[in-house]
Amino acid sequence: MLVAVSFLLIVAVVGGCGGRAVRAPGAAMQARSSDNALEQTCIQQGWQRVDIQVSGLERRLMWKGPREGWQNGAILVLHGGGGQADHFCAGGNLVQPQIRFAEMALARGFAVFALDATTDKVTDAEGRACGKRFDFSVLSRPNLDLPYIEKIITETVPAKRPRGSNPAVFVTGLSTGGYMTTRIGGELGDRITAFAPVSAGDPYGTDTICDTTLSERTSAKGILVDRETRKQIVIDGACASSAVTHEAKWPVAKGRRPPFKQFHNEADGIVDISCMRKATAMLISNGFAANQPYIVPKRGNKDPFKHLWLEDYNTPLLDFFASQAAKGG
Repeated sequence: MLVAVSFLLIVAVVGGCGGRAVRAPGAAMQARSSDNALEQTCIQQGWQRVDIQVSGLERRLMWKGPREGWQNGAILVLHGGGGQADHFCAGGNLVQPQIRFAEMALARGFAVFALDATTDKVTDAEGRACGKRFDFSVLSRPNLDLPYIEKIITETVPAKRPRGSNPAVFVTGLSTGGYMTTRIGGELGDRITAFAPVSAGDPYGTDTICDTTLSERTSAKGILVDRETRKQIVIDGACASSAVTHEAKWPVAKGRRPPFKQFHNEADGIVDISCMRKATAMLISNGFAANQPYIVPKRGNKDPFKHLWLEDYNTPLLDFFASQAAKGG
């Protein structure tokens, strides 16, 4: 039986939201502001917008590179459900760790490409619109985001890369952006150097149910459930199962399987730690090389705010990518 759980919280956000109280729903927990205002703030800071047409849709991204060549390559970053690309360069208090991640990456010689999900284009198995989310679920219909991401990796990044730069390409993402990060590793692994999901689980073993009666969220609708246990991923032990009979088929490797490193808070109140561990097991069983995950030990009760991108993640995540860049992919 599915349990409807609402994580709509009233939080005070300063910075991009002017210090007023805003509603920060569910997995995104992002500061809410006009897309255009945030984009303009990013552009004023030297970020550039790129428009891409793919799969019949107009898509965009924001990017910025170091003043010199890309010593350590490029990082693709994916926001969480209900978020936006601009939250890696502008926004209120809740997204400051993500913004600092991008700043630190630029300072260390990485270019940063912030991807943007569609709104109400992604649908669940029943055809219901899912709000603003990356299309991580494995369904019978064509995936909306894999062609977009492949085009960025194969066309956009090379076109922006200065001569003599490191050609490495890395991927990281938060929440459903983290689920999509793992999906990219599975589907486009031969085109990337390494990946690092943040606060995420197994995309091949998770269903999105975009029934608006199951959650009060409007920016990213419905709930996520584990395919084996049929439990919501917020529940303790939601993804703990000895069987994987309902797991979607992982793609056959086209080439090398890129290494990965996961980042998670043991007290994450949105994606239970069991879901991260399931993803670890599935990745290893499909030939991916695991690096020791970075897990923040549980202190106190589970909390939706412990699902957010943390400052603690920034240095070890960039260290992991830099180490892979130094190996030449």
